[in-house]
Amino acid sequence: MDGPVVTAARKALDSNNVNLALAFVPESGSAEVRAAFAKVQQARKAGPAARDVADLYFFETVVRLHRAGEGAAYTGLKPAGLDEGPVIPIAERAISAGSPDALIEVLTETLREEVKHRFAHMKHLQHYNPDDLAKAREYVEAMLGLQVYAHQLHGAMKAKPHDSGHGHSHGEPK
Repeated sequence: MDGPVVTAARKALDSNNVNLALAFVPESGSAEVRAAFAKVQQARKAGPAARDVADLYFFETVVRLHRAGEGAAYTGLKPAGLDEGPVIPIAERAISAGSPDALIEVLTETLREEVKHRFAHMKHLQHYNPDDLAKAREYVEAMLGLQVYAHQLHGAMKAKPHDSGHGHSHGEPK
């Protein structure tokens, strides 16, 4: 368990500062996190086994409420080291470095390659016999696919934080 939410929850417990975890949950979940935090701080004093169980309970509570704030189902805690793809670690390094340049470079190059590939595929299919419906449909699928891809990317780029695919809000529901 090494994601940013569990990491923040762990830091909250270790520093006795619930606010470090509260930043990751919507305001509507604050009371539940505070109550869990208080119980866990007491339970941690009962020994190593109790501490481990209590910590796990707190992590699950914070992650569950975080996921609810995203409008997503809680699917359990994930083990450390899961492959999230190349972009999350690059974004994390950019945040740590205080510069978006490396992230922008990777995203720009990926976008350039994908658009060129999809466009070339569409162009390759463009000259078809209108009586060959299979080829016509293949072209239309590639042409509309490119347009929809561009539309969805533009929407994702213009979305507010977490709006694209998450429905996420750390404040009260709108």
